[in-house]
Amino acid sequence: MTILEEFDNSRQAIVNPTDVIKPIPDMPKAVVSCFARETFERMVKSFGGEKIGETWQANMVIPVYKTSYKGSPVGMYMSPVGAPACVAAAEEIYAMGAETIILFGTCGVLDGAIEDCSVIIPDRALRDEGTSFHYAPASDEIRVNLKYREVFTEILEKLSCRYTIGKTWTTDGIYRETREKAARRRTSGCVCVDMECASMAAMADFRGKELFQFFYAADNLAGESWDIRSLANDANLSEKDKIAGLAMELASKVYTMDDSRC
Repeated sequence: MTILEEFDNSRQAIVNPTDVIKPIPDMPKAVVSCFARETFERMVKSFGGEKIGETWQANMVIPVYKTSYKGSPVGMYMSPVGAPACVAAAEEIYAMGAETIILFGTCGVLDGAIEDCSVIIPDRALRDEGTSFHYAPASDEIRVNLKYREVFTEILEKLSCRYTIGKTWTTDGIYRETREKAARRRTSGCVCVDMECASMAAMADFRGKELFQFFYAADNLAGESWDIRSLANDANLSEKDKIAGLAMELASKVYTMDDSRC
C-alpha cells in the first residue's frame, strides 16, 4: 500500500471545519466563487453585495458576501488558488451553511480547437494531485458535475454560448506539465488542465454537499509553443464578466430547485 492509498473515511478529524467556523444566519444555500481578483471585484460591484462573514487562510482574509440575483439569495467569495487552499476555504463556506458552491475559473486547453474564453464543463477529473486522496479512496479519476450539468447546458444554449464537455487533468505541479505528460493526458481524453477540480469534487462528495465547477478556456498548451491567450487576470475582462453572469444564472436556478432550498 502506498501513502495515497491509505484513505481514512473517519468523519471526525483532529480539527474540523465546524470547530473554527460557526453557521451564518441566512447564509445563502447557493454560493458563487471564482479565483481571479479583478473578476471577483467586478462581480461584487456589478451584482452588489453585503458582507456577511469571512474566513481566513494563513496569509489572507476572505470576505463572504450576500446578494440577490433575479430574486434569489446568492453568496459570493473569492477562492484561493491551489487545491489545498481552495478546498479548505470551501469546507468553511459549507460549514457556514452553504449547500451548493458554483466555482469557475481559467484552465489551460489541451485541445487547440477550443476557443479562448469559451466554457468548458468537466465531466471527469484526473486525480494528479494530493488533496482528493484525503476525501475519497484511491482511483485515477473522479466523476464531477453530475447534478446540475443539464441545467447549466440549458442556460448556455439559451444564451447561444459555445461550450465543451470533457475530462480535465487536475494537477498541482504547474511547472511540471511536460510535453510528454500533456500528450499522455490528451490520449486519455483530457481536453484541459486545472489545479482544483478533482479535489473540490472529492471534498463535496465526502461532505454530502453539491459542487458545480466549470472553466473558461485560457492558455493553449496544445501547440508547439505556449500561447498565454487570456490567462492574465486583467485580460478580456468583458468576456469574463459574461462568465460570471452565467454562474449567477446557475445559482438562481439552483435556488429555485426544491431539493436545494430549506
